[in-house]
Amino acid sequence: MLTRHSSRRSRLDQTVLNQRLDGAVAYDRIAGYFRSSLFEVAGEAIASVAGPVRIVCNSDLDPQDLITAAAAQAALRRSWCSGKPEEAPPAALPRYRALYAALTSKKVEVRVLPDSAFGLIHGKAGVVRRADGSATAFLGSVNESASAWKLNYELLWEDSDPQTIAWVQEEFDALWNDARAVDLACCPFIAQDVRRIIARKVIEPADIKAIADPTGAAAAAAVETPVYRREQGLWPHQKYFAHLALERHRLGGARLVLADQVGLGKTVQLAMAALLMALDEPDGGPILVLAPKPLLQQWQDELMELLLLPSARWNGRAWVDENDLEYPSEGAKSLGKCPRRIGLVSQGLVVRGLPEAINQLLGRRYTCVIVDEAHRARRRKVPKVDADADEVDERADPNKLMAFLRQIGPKTKSMLLATATPVQLHPVEAWDLLHVLSHGNEGVLGGWTHTSPWFQPSHCLAIATGDAAVPTRDVRDGWQYVRDPLPSRFEDPAFDRIRRSLDASDTRWQFSPESLEKLSLAIRRVQLQNRLLPHYGENFNPLLRCIVRRTRAYLEATINPATGAYLLPKVAVKLFGEEDQGALALGGYLREAYQEAEAFSLLLQQRVKGAGFFKTLLLRRMGSSMEAGRRTVSKLLGEEPDTPDDEDEDDAEEETPAQVGRPPQGSSDFKNFTDGELKSLRRCLDLLKQGGNNDPKLEALIGYLRGTHPGVTRRWLDLGCILFSQYYDTVRWIGDELARRAEFAGMEIGLYAGSNRSGVWREGRFQRCGREVLKARVRAGELKLLLGTDAASEGLNLQRLGTLINIDLPWNPTRLEQRKGRIQRIGQARSEIWIANLRYRDSVEDRVHQVLADRLESIHQLFGQIPDTLEDVWVKIALDEEQEAQQLIDRAAATRNPFDAKYSKVEDADWESCSLVLDPQAVKEQLCRGW
Repeated sequence: MLTRHSSRRSRLDQTVLNQRLDGAVAYDRIAGYFRSSLFEVAGEAIASVAGPVRIVCNSDLDPQDLITAAAAQAALRRSWCSGKPEEAPPAALPRYRALYAALTSKKVEVRVLPDSAFGLIHGKAGVVRRADGSATAFLGSVNESASAWKLNYELLWEDSDPQTIAWVQEEFDALWNDARAVDLACCPFIAQDVRRIIARKVIEPADIKAIADPTGAAAAAAVETPVYRREQGLWPHQKYFAHLALERHRLGGARLVLADQVGLGKTVQLAMAALLMALDEPDGGPILVLAPKPLLQQWQDELMELLLLPSARWNGRAWVDENDLEYPSEGAKSLGKCPRRIGLVSQGLVVRGLPEAINQLLGRRYTCVIVDEAHRARRRKVPKVDADADEVDERADPNKLMAFLRQIGPKTKSMLLATATPVQLHPVEAWDLLHVLSHGNEGVLGGWTHTSPWFQPSHCLAIATGDAAVPTRDVRDGWQYVRDPLPSRFEDPAFDRIRRSLDASDTRWQFSPESLEKLSLAIRRVQLQNRLLPHYGENFNPLLRCIVRRTRAYLEATINPATGAYLLPKVAVKLFGEEDQGALALGGYLREAYQEAEAFSLLLQQRVKGAGFFKTLLLRRMGSSMEAGRRTVSKLLGEEPDTPDDEDEDDAEEETPAQVGRPPQGSSDFKNFTDGELKSLRRCLDLLKQGGNNDPKLEALIGYLRGTHPGVTRRWLDLGCILFSQYYDTVRWIGDELARRAEFAGMEIGLYAGSNRSGVWREGRFQRCGREVLKARVRAGELKLLLGTDAASEGLNLQRLGTLINIDLPWNPTRLEQRKGRIQRIGQARSEIWIANLRYRDSVEDRVHQVLADRLESIHQLFGQIPDTLEDVWVKIALDEEQEAQQLIDRAAATRNPFDAKYSKVEDADWESCSLVLDPQAVKEQLCRGW
């Protein structure tokens, strides 16, 4: 029997839904879009169904979201949160309670199909079966939401004819059993979130300070920020650092070095810590972030995108807020008038030493100062690895950045330093970072009025590395190490008992030698001698207390007791092109051109002292691509404009020791060539022109993309790929060549570069666009092939892509690590990523690969990544100084890193179920307050 229903004539929820479901034993439903509103009627109607309720709907899931169960779970979470269920009115809470009961009892089952399966599911239908064997089917425009059943104008046709019922059931079963359908049960977050929303309570930012437990305070501040509602939330190691930072801040100031490996989300950890400190001190001072110039925009974007934190960055002449609004400026005077509580400033401003600008920064007190890439703050002369202890000078001559940080230290309550490589050449560099933190805080190395043994760098490092120990025979001698500074009660129960015995607050760090007599005999014997002292040096030395360093290998191999899963899903790396035969042979003309470039570099070496970078400039660029080499030679000969090619050059001082003493680009020693040098350059250019576009790198990368390169079993293009080069000339040439090829016709190719040179090739033509557009399209899965300069190697999240091709090998090894970190990062859907490294046979890169190959793994294990200082190896080999290069490698391999697994502390906490939520508008208003 066919019945027609119109919401204009009667309430559909009352005349159809409630009546048909009353006493029903089963309900199969084809709904529309997957949103929280899908379940708004659950409490009123679905609860009355005796048997299973099955709902199939669709979502903006991408097929890539279904690669792994973890990816599907994350995608479902994002889709659920995009419906903003937390904004449901109080009247909806009874339905949420019923929904929670239905989901947890598994009475309601939901499967979600990606849009790509059948397009958007506009067809809505259902089958209701009763205990007596009868059934009815309906079709129409009604979605499974309260507004559809109660408010909207909807049409619905109901039919109890067996053929109609069978037809609708067949449609439902086809969708329900589709291999691409994802079961909502795989995402326990949704049921947990429903329970949280039921108990949700909005509080003011001022209430944060009243939450004594830092875990509760952090959860309330984070649980409804975009990192939780649009992303996967924070991982245990990230939550631990934010909790630790707030805990230390409340004890008088957090002084910490965040030394996590690349790709583990340092920025969001620092930003979360900054948010918590700002909220904990609503009337406190500003928060200053010092970062390399290329990272300022990325910092500002992530603050807003992940945590909704407004900020302003100094562009060199004025402040620019999160909406790209530039504020009127009076030059350096305006530096002290940031329009937001969080101000982002380039380290280059400090390095250039502009007095008025520096005075503006030093002229106020801060709640927190955050320094990214903090290893750039260093002593000018780092001792050799094998230097004797008395050669390690504790009064080291600081560079300008380090000197500035020592000055600003006493003017801030908290200071957070971030670097993936706290040790580059010598372990004393790690101690130097602690020495920076100690300015203005006596809880790091001890008080300035006492002779704390921790102020002796060689002795402190010897204890940290296990070469020395805290004395244990005499309790009084051991007490010298414990009393200054005495760790807080949170760090070990032993310190809680000692502090209670001394009646000392947690904000007091120094105690006199005589204070030992105040401790009871039992405390002295048990805590200092039998329990605490024997392992004090290895468990509580300042490096351990103040440096937080977790490696990906540690997190991927350690079980989280709270979940039984690993602290971080493993993302393995499979390398291609590493074997000796992986080097690419140059054709005759191009091989001769490279040899001529080597001859030119050696001629320049004989005439120009120092400046290894400039003497090897041509080899660096020819190692990238023959096209980059051709353009470089043309520029040197004055046949092309001498335009800058490197992306986003940073103006920080002494980025690596290899770069110290570089002459300016217009140096007359480098530009005024001798006749022999000019002859060599002209011959090189002629050979490059004769070689044409027959660059083996172009054919190799096309082979990877197509899946036809030797050893490749699948098209990399299908997995999504980014191709990196440090030179714009190379990526622009590669993009132009790919766009001309028939196999890439019809697809878009992105170019992510600095200096407003980003864009997209469409139908063979290059069109400029903003970098934000490219990032958004990669995240959405719309752009599968992206070319990038090293402007894309820092801070950019490209975990949608599964493969990476290094067109060239940068001589600064950190760049290689940063490139890998774009796809080997949190949120990567695949358990394995593929990386190909391209190099020419017998090039500098190939020769360095040969001498470093058997040492890289051990060096990487020591430092967590390859230190910048190995850039000198490339220079030495390029200049035929292989013996000196080998000495540099031996020095790096011999360095004793003062860190190991015990520094990888992680404690998980449940933030996801926190029902206390900060009023986002109130938070924004507080953080929009200027300096």
